[in-house]
Amino acid sequence: MKKKSLYQITPARIVFGVMTCAALCVDSFDGAAHAATTVAAAPAPMLVRQGNRLSVPAGSPLRDRLLVATVGQDTLPHEVSLPATVEANPASTVNILPPLTGRLLELKVRLGDTVKRGQVLATMSSPDLAQAVADAQKARDALDLAQRALVRARGVNEAGSNAAKDVEAAQSAVAQQTAELRRSEARLRSLGADGSGTQAGQAGQVLKIVAPASGTVTALNAAAGSNLNDANAALMTVSNLDSVWVTVNVPESVVGTVAPGQNVVVTLAAYPGRSFSGKVAFVSAVLDADTRRARARIVFANPEGIFKPNMYATAVLGVPQGAQPQVPASALLMNNDSVSVFVEAEPWTFVRRTVELGREDGDKVRIRSGLAAGERVVVRGGVLLND
Repeated sequence: MKKKSLYQITPARIVFGVMTCAALCVDSFDGAAHAATTVAAAPAPMLVRQGNRLSVPAGSPLRDRLLVATVGQDTLPHEVSLPATVEANPASTVNILPPLTGRLLELKVRLGDTVKRGQVLATMSSPDLAQAVADAQKARDALDLAQRALVRARGVNEAGSNAAKDVEAAQSAVAQQTAELRRSEARLRSLGADGSGTQAGQAGQVLKIVAPASGTVTALNAAAGSNLNDANAALMTVSNLDSVWVTVNVPESVVGTVAPGQNVVVTLAAYPGRSFSGKVAFVSAVLDADTRRARARIVFANPEGIFKPNMYATAVLGVPQGAQPQVPASALLMNNDSVSVFVEAEPWTFVRRTVELGREDGDKVRIRSGLAAGERVVVRGGVLLND
């Protein structure tokens, strides 16, 4: 009887071997497929740095988040917004002074009233008026006496009873008294009296203060019953507001670019949504020592009374500028004390460049140096390239 070998091939062993090989083949195929899937699923890099250059490769999600635009160049004036105030034209403003010291009897106008030339504004009493009337009456009587003396002197001279010098002396006296009467009457007219003395005598030395020009009462500094002891203190102010000034306080940094004839757009807080165009009429030659600002004035016609003295206003002036590159503010990246932009050196390859900023115009910024018109920069999403 033969002994069985341990390595004798039997049908059961053949089946087992085939199944084992199949399992190993399946496992090997699964491993290769998983490796291939892992390689295929590896994401593309967001950025590739090569020295000072940053490249955004194809397939990077950054390409959908970056926006690149060409740098423009702007020659339009830079708009500067400055505070301003509405003022009455000093050439059309009159301070009404009391012609004499005395007592204010009555005010016939109120603040804001419109008055006409020659209209009575107030009445006052003054003892000095009686003296002025008396002086005029004395001068009138003295002239009358001198004229009669001249007639007598001429009659006597014709009769041969006196010399020609007596006639000349009488003529001189008439001339002197005539000049004195004219002076006293002019004094009365300057005070508002008619020169005859009847007005002051009948009114008990009441003096009428009349408007020297038409306009609006813009200031009132006394009330009825006040004693007017200072003849240099204004009783009221009358301003013609048919034409007004808008006075702009121009800072020293831009005063050299503001000149007469320059266009200005003025807005008033009282009328939101409305603007008024004008031109600079005058620029002060002297800066205010405290504010370091010069005063520029714009003249506006005011037939409807829209502009009222002491209103606050805003004046927008166009300051001339040279041709400079201009980029959106979104293109600027702040890095400590410097400002930079990403410039496209090649398609989807960028280089950081430091720039010097100029003036801002809305959402645009002028570039003084570091960038040229026609270059392309990242205007959106540049912070994603930032270190």
